[in-house]
Amino acid sequence: MVAALLAGLFESHRAHLLAVAYRLTGSVGDAEDAVQESWLRLAGAHQSEIDDPRAWLTTVVSRICLDRLRSAAVRRESYVGQWLPEPVVTARTPSSTPDPLEAVVRKQEYRLAAMVVLDRLTPPQRVAFVLHDGLSVPFDEIAAILDVSAEAARQLAVRARKAVADTPPPVPDAEHEAAVQRFLTALRSGDVRAVTAALHPDSVVIGDADGTTSTAVNILRGADRIARFYLGLVRKYGLDGSAVDPAYNYEFASVNGQLGMVVTADYGHPPRVMGFTIRDGLVWGTYDLANPAKLTGIRLG
Repeated sequence: MVAALLAGLFESHRAHLLAVAYRLTGSVGDAEDAVQESWLRLAGAHQSEIDDPRAWLTTVVSRICLDRLRSAAVRRESYVGQWLPEPVVTARTPSSTPDPLEAVVRKQEYRLAAMVVLDRLTPPQRVAFVLHDGLSVPFDEIAAILDVSAEAARQLAVRARKAVADTPPPVPDAEHEAAVQRFLTALRSGDVRAVTAALHPDSVVIGDADGTTSTAVNILRGADRIARFYLGLVRKYGLDGSAVDPAYNYEFASVNGQLGMVVTADYGHPPRVMGFTIRDGLVWGTYDLANPAKLTGIRLG
């Protein structure tokens, strides 16, 4: 009976914990593992010593995620190309019974552009920023997690806040979708001028494959260069249905809550996910996620 009550208590906080863990790590797998580990620690703890289960579990998950972030920072040193957060990819029509992450990523702070900026922070900065600015956790509690003083925790959050200040502001879904559709229509036309006109002058493409498949190893910048890059992709993947390699197909999907694409493949080819960020009604950022290890968050049913 006690075990059932404890399990029910934990389940009531699972969605919150998963949201915190994903925003802290940018990894679906790490977030799910951190939440599972927090359950094991809760089950093994003395319940009489826990005054606020939600706060206690949040602290436990944050500490686990801090360790995961530090491990990821080491992996990034030998990572081939750019590093992007793992996307959460769901069907365009929300499920009648969405899993916690499907619901969470529709919030602005979980959009892909915001998650990309969080990946630029140091692990302590990220923990301090997410916990304080996102969850209003007091700095003395954050300090205990980071093993620093409360003032040091506050300074970490301040520096993080400055670093994320240039995050592209979110736009309404209708504006996002209109810009993406205009861009895709231009791609189908094959007209480089039309594609360039659909791109923001300062547009960027960030690819993430860790050497497993072809993508942009370095960040591409500039509308004309990116237009020509994309027209090359169209010839390979065939957005008009006539690909050079017929093994590839694509479908629209929700990528962290906004319109994106999933390119699927036959014959053992790995899939890839493309997400977009909009500025001034034009496609500004494109994220080409092609590392199979980072595509565990595809949940198209």
